[in-house]
Amino acid sequence: MQTIINTNDIKDLIIIGGGPAGVASGIYAARKKLSTVLVTDEIGGQSVVSEGIENWIGTIKISGTELAASLEKHLNAYKGDTVDVCKGECVTKMEHNDNIFQITLKSDRILRTRSVLVATGASRRKLNVVGAAQFENKGVTYCASCDGPLFSGQDVAVIGGGNAGFETAAQLLAYAKSVTLVHRRKEFRADPVTVAQLLKHPNMHTVTNVETIEVRGDKFVTGLIVKDRDTDHVTEISVTGIFVEIGVTPNTNFIKDILSQNETHHIQVDPRTQRASVEGVWAAGDCTDELYHQNSIAVGDAVKATEDLYHWIATRAKSKV
Repeated sequence: MQTIINTNDIKDLIIIGGGPAGVASGIYAARKKLSTVLVTDEIGGQSVVSEGIENWIGTIKISGTELAASLEKHLNAYKGDTVDVCKGECVTKMEHNDNIFQITLKSDRILRTRSVLVATGASRRKLNVVGAAQFENKGVTYCASCDGPLFSGQDVAVIGGGNAGFETAAQLLAYAKSVTLVHRRKEFRADPVTVAQLLKHPNMHTVTNVETIEVRGDKFVTGLIVKDRDTDHVTEISVTGIFVEIGVTPNTNFIKDILSQNETHHIQVDPRTQRASVEGVWAAGDCTDELYHQNSIAVGDAVKATEDLYHWIATRAKSKV
């Protein structure tokens, strides 16, 4: 049975998501005295599992858990009675009628608001090859900081050639016997400085220009099968652990029939304002079609969005006077 939370209490803003973008918007909303609810499963976003973030401006290096704690502390310092932080929740449905948005949470609570900022981020993309699902948590994993120590002294592979893949490899080199980074392209997408630094490590190996086609094992993983994209030559890499870093999927399923999205299901926004396709909705961070997805960019986009929606709300209020 659904419970409507004070149906006469229509909020100025509901922020969906508690990563860097959602928290940035919450802080700005508090400073602008916008009555706000921030809905999130947890504070921190997908970076919470990172051992070391080195591109958070003003901080040389910070772990994901430290960043999450810092974000929450900053938000709590400003929220007062203006921003209500609703943790342990997610949005299951969003409806729009008569210029008011009705938000349904997984607990069946219902909230109403004049404007919405979607900052739901993205989730790690799963490896879709033979054996990957069968051996998940039996050698196939998606979190180096969570599971990496379990593979101490073992040969492991990392699938992915971007910054996330190299960051994972760096973590694993601290205790694995060897790390083989497997990438489907000939050139890596990670920052050149990071690539050069890791390739100097004697226990770091790379296999490039290959497609991953199968995970093999018995009770646990024993190998990874790859195929050269030019010659079709098939090779088995003997490893007992496989760490997958092949990108993310935006968390936008709950608004798929409401907002315009691109072919990868990222919300399409106006880059000047972060406005989405429906009046009264903004979006920021990894759930959008922003060209670059990074924490610092997500924060900037969220600030831009909150500034714009503040003026939008103020203009609408004046027009009714």
